[in-house]
Amino acid sequence: MQRLILIYLLVSAASVHADFRAGAFAQDISPTKFPTPVNGSMKGGQAKGISDPMNARCLALHDGNRSLIYVVVDACMIPREICEEAKALASKATSIPPAHMLISATHTHSAGTLTAVFQSDPDPDYVKTVAPRIAAGIIQAVKNMEPAEFGWAFGSDPTQVFNRRWHMKEGQYYENPFGITTDRAKMNPGQVSPSVSVPTAPVDQDVAVMAVRSLADQRPLGLLANYSLHYVGGNPAISADYYGAFAREIGERLNAGDARYHGKPAFVGIMSNGTSGNINNVNFGSSIRYKRNPGEQINIVARSVADAAQGAYEAIQWQKDVTLDSEEVDIDLGVRKASAQEMAQAKEWMTTIPKDKDGQWADKKGIYARETVLLADYPDTVPVKLQAHRIGTLSIAAIPCEVFVQIGLRLKRDTPFVRHFTISLANGYNGYLPTEEDHAMGGYETWRARSSYLEVPAASKITDKLEDMLATLKRRAQE
Repeated sequence: MQRLILIYLLVSAASVHADFRAGAFAQDISPTKFPTPVNGSMKGGQAKGISDPMNARCLALHDGNRSLIYVVVDACMIPREICEEAKALASKATSIPPAHMLISATHTHSAGTLTAVFQSDPDPDYVKTVAPRIAAGIIQAVKNMEPAEFGWAFGSDPTQVFNRRWHMKEGQYYENPFGITTDRAKMNPGQVSPSVSVPTAPVDQDVAVMAVRSLADQRPLGLLANYSLHYVGGNPAISADYYGAFAREIGERLNAGDARYHGKPAFVGIMSNGTSGNINNVNFGSSIRYKRNPGEQINIVARSVADAAQGAYEAIQWQKDVTLDSEEVDIDLGVRKASAQEMAQAKEWMTTIPKDKDGQWADKKGIYARETVLLADYPDTVPVKLQAHRIGTLSIAAIPCEVFVQIGLRLKRDTPFVRHFTISLANGYNGYLPTEEDHAMGGYETWRARSSYLEVPAASKITDKLEDMLATLKRRAQE
């Protein structure tokens, strides 16, 4: 009898054994001292408290040979230095190479400042706490790994994404912060503006979903979604915006808080930012504009996108054996800087344009003059970290920029794998990434500043390189 019991136990253990493992964890990284600086506007703001916390939502995957780590941080943008420090700390504890880790920001405009942009500078004491806490989240996600199944699917939500850049009509113009009136594109032109005609580019309505569940009991472990929406806004800072609301909503939809799962690691829902550099949640082609209470629009968007994500989840074909692979490379790209004449003009404006009572500029000429002077201290070239991942037949790219939607659509079209999505604002922050055509049109996203400084051909160079990296992953998959 004892021998039969032993055989039964061995068979039972084998039935739940798999090389593929997964775990997740959400690590709070919120500021603890207030007021605290907040990113998201051209003027630096201050948060007085927390509407909903900032988290580093971590997903760890392991196929028996290679690990991949995904971290999505509730932040407007996250600098390369914090990413590198967090990866190094986590790697030391887990032995997972830093190159196998992806850390991105959601782009909520109501989070504690982590990197200086426009007139918002971070609290250095707060910044010091962030990398160790992200690392702690990664380490715990790895500890939470268990035999798992993986799957992916795509849903669609066209109702929440609109291209925010519009063509100027013939004969219409406006003056940009450099005193130039030749820009032919305008961001956020206003409802049914008579000065513009049509959006300059399409949108990406995909809601990509990849998820893991326990092999033993089919318990949802984690779900990472991707949607190309810049942000929503409307909540007082500190807030994770719709990204945090989506995480809560999808957990409820999947019954991840079921009493049967108590005592086991909590499910983690994650929303990553796709290629949304020129996409937002306002339809400027409509005269209708709804008045919302704080947080109302955030929840409307979260529920809408969760509908699409839930539909995708229900269509997943679960796999027990999945192969992971990845490529990482740094490419050097040029920095756009002012000419001597432009620098002289900027310095003059900084001395002649008055500041507000808060000591900050409201006039965009003053704001961009300051950016011009600050950019002069940048090196002539900067390293830009790119990643390409493969999870079975799904490919993922990571770019440290606010990436224009046309780039993401091209990568989706050209991937050598079955489907693809791109995570923006990943592994650092190198500003907006407009296409060369968009640079020619001008407009906010192209204006030279610490939020937009890469050389004009940067988008083409980045996209070409990522396609080479994806091709390398495909060759390895076929070997």
